[in-house]
Amino acid sequence: MAGHWIDIAAADGGAFKGYLTIPASGSGPGILLLQEIFGVNSSMRDVADYYAEEGYVVLAPDLFWRLEPGIELGYSEAEFNKAFGYYQRFDANQSIKDAADALKVLRARPECTGKVGALGFCLGGKLAYLTAARTDVDCAVSYYGVGIEADLGEAALIKGPMVFHFAELDKFAPAEAREQVKAAFSKRPDVELYLYPGCDHAFAAPERASFNKPATLMAHSRSIALFRKVLGPHYDLSTLWDRHTELEFGARSAEATMATMVPQPYVNHIPTMTGGVGYRDLLRFYANHFIPKTPQDTKLIPISRTIGADRVVDEMLFCFTHDIEIDWMLPGVPPTGKYVEIPLVAIVRFRGDKLYNEHIYWDQASVLVQIGLLDPALLPVAGAATAKKLVDETLPSNTLMARWAESASQAAE
Repeated sequence: MAGHWIDIAAADGGAFKGYLTIPASGSGPGILLLQEIFGVNSSMRDVADYYAEEGYVVLAPDLFWRLEPGIELGYSEAEFNKAFGYYQRFDANQSIKDAADALKVLRARPECTGKVGALGFCLGGKLAYLTAARTDVDCAVSYYGVGIEADLGEAALIKGPMVFHFAELDKFAPAEAREQVKAAFSKRPDVELYLYPGCDHAFAAPERASFNKPATLMAHSRSIALFRKVLGPHYDLSTLWDRHTELEFGARSAEATMATMVPQPYVNHIPTMTGGVGYRDLLRFYANHFIPKTPQDTKLIPISRTIGADRVVDEMLFCFTHDIEIDWMLPGVPPTGKYVEIPLVAIVRFRGDKLYNEHIYWDQASVLVQIGLLDPALLPVAGAATAKKLVDETLPSNTLMARWAESASQAAE
């Protein structure tokens, strides 16, 4: 996605800029993106583009325009000090009026259909809170908002759902402040507060030393869950995933499979670390090492499916005859002709209506047992029994535990 700058008229006169980005569909619900103290810099614009890829029309207004239009700072010590100087002169109350003007412009855009939410980081995290209290946004998400505790008198004005993301080690939003926010919303089941252990301020900023990718992924999923619930858009992820697998295992077309994915996707088969990152490598993987190197008699037998706001988790039996070398599962192992059944879990993440990544898990030891490369008599591993036990829970448990029999007498006492 790539956005552009638009003009926003201020209610008290003058005009300021806002970065607007539109989803590939051409329309969608709106998100008002509220900046950090570094301005609407490349990092903020990346966030805007990211949420456009998720299906939203995003507008990031330049809320520092009354100090100096077009401020864009990086994260060096000198730039941080300069940004902090702007922050000390910043009029938060006036900025909410400007945000309200931007919100009106966003709602009036023909591309913006339906409801609008607010999203903010750092300074913007507090502004998201105040915007929720003082405007008609339908929901809001605050990342490590600074100074929210000073304005908790306005908590009762917030009518829509909210999500707060806080970092355990954040000295700008310390434990005492977080507890005050938590207490203010203790009777609001539609307001969620999440704490990220071991993380510091700006954990969701890839350019910062405090960036924590696992926490960022968790926080984004929780944010998207709120936006999907309140704003939409609502995608049929189950059908999208089924279509993807049909193109892989039925039509066996690498190009058509890739068309169901975002421009730069990735796939990781965890046990063997096979797959690809980015369009070119993943197309090469699908075309040369996955689709033609998957046995023709492969069957996927579904066991369960869990559908979230941004992902599908499939539990299945993966069954095949090892009649060709399977590059992605058994690289370098000549075909043995053995039939294999294994439990397999696929965790599939989406951006909007396109697949973003797949994490595929299976028990490689069970595969190796079934094709005769691992002796189950020498190690605590099992073969096809793992697949059978998944389907039939009445089959014996603990058969690999030699000491299981020893506890029988204790259980009887």
